[in-house]
Amino acid sequence: MPLLLHEHFHAPGEWGLWHITEAEEWLRQHLALSSAETEALSRIKGAGRRREFLAARMLLHHMSGRPERGELFKDEAGKPHLRGSAFHVSISHTTNYAAAIAHPNPCGVDVQRIVPRIRRLAGKFVGAKEQAQLTAAFELLQLHLIWSAKEAMYKAFGRRQIDFKEHLFVDLGPFTSATTTGTARLKKGEIEMLFDLYFKIYDDFVLVGCVERTPAPV
Repeated sequence: MPLLLHEHFHAPGEWGLWHITEAEEWLRQHLALSSAETEALSRIKGAGRRREFLAARMLLHHMSGRPERGELFKDEAGKPHLRGSAFHVSISHTTNYAAAIAHPNPCGVDVQRIVPRIRRLAGKFVGAKEQAQLTAAFELLQLHLIWSAKEAMYKAFGRRQIDFKEHLFVDLGPFTSATTTGTARLKKGEIEMLFDLYFKIYDDFVLVGCVERTPAPV
């Protein structure tokens, strides 16, 4: 199990990243799935996607430290929950990689391959204030971080009908190659959530996690 990352995330939370090299058969043999998870897996087409499904759940179990695995189930809005845990959880996967995060506060995670075509999609998710943050030297990377941050925020919110451009706002600050944190806000009607962002940049992908800030005591 090539575990690339398992560390505290805004303690007492934690997050992890797994490089998937195992075959689907091996993953299935080493992961006890619930009947609902087995059914969900049967509906996934493509061996790569099934491996990602299994690996994300295996990573989350590894992070939990439990001797027996808790089922990862989804609520009516599609947000995942870990059976028997009070922590919020989120998972993400892309080709050959799976990520997971767990925290007492609402949280989300996204792992995203770096691809030039994101520039063609930027108009759909980048707002004016975010556009003003982009720099020539880091534009491609910044676009991926903004997208992944919004994916993570969407997962933390856990409800549908969110417009990435209208309801989600990312602030990466004065960005340099050493930047690893940012802030973000979700604002939809009367609902407002403030997030802290953390990210790691690899050669060909980015990993972004978010956690809702705990309100200051009144």
